[in-house]
Amino acid sequence: MLILSVESATSAASVAILNEKGVLGESTLNFKKQHSVILMTLIDTILKDNNLTIKDIDGFVVSKGPGSFTGLRIGMATVKGLCLGLNKPLISISTLDGLAYNELNFNGIICPIMDALRDNVFTAFYKNENGTLKKLSEHNHVSVNELVNKIKDFDEPVIFVGDGIEKHKAFLTENVENCSFASITNNFAKASSLGALGKELLEKGIHDNLNECKPMYLRKSQAEREYDKKMELSNNED
Repeated sequence: MLILSVESATSAASVAILNEKGVLGESTLNFKKQHSVILMTLIDTILKDNNLTIKDIDGFVVSKGPGSFTGLRIGMATVKGLCLGLNKPLISISTLDGLAYNELNFNGIICPIMDALRDNVFTAFYKNENGTLKKLSEHNHVSVNELVNKIKDFDEPVIFVGDGIEKHKAFLTENVENCSFASITNNFAKASSLGALGKELLEKGIHDNLNECKPMYLRKSQAEREYDKKMELSNNED
């Protein structure tokens, strides 16, 4: 089964092709270029490099977030369009799941953290259970202080992975015992990790309803927050 995977939840745009033997190719560009400009080019290039056409793909995997509102919409719209045109199945996978998969072999708690601004992160807790990624919590949008308190519930080593490390590494090192951090090669969202998780589901016949598939944001957009604040002020004036 040939799988095309697309990850667009962060500043890095990543695409990968996988089959039953593993990853055939992966292309990632983390240069803060607009996903709308580079995503289709990355897809076209990786197909050509593998002597494939889009019609050869049997199923698609796409990130559903959390992450960049714009990036998620672009990735989701692109892949849903391809699925509709080709009548192929789609499965959406959380970016947090994909990040955790980067560190699947870690013996302890795997904690992806994605920067959500204002000292907040998107996060969840995972563990390797017999070679399978087991989720120990729901996906959350929390402050770094809340994250530290939640981690104290686990009496195990913990590894952090994700773009939130750059901003919060010093604080986490000081406040979390027995913690470590992913290497720079594993510290970003990879289409290959996302694809590996999605491939397992697609091979079992599990896929999303294209009409219902949508991004998972976990928090309101800035425009929505400003609108809510404006309405609150307006109601108070009344």
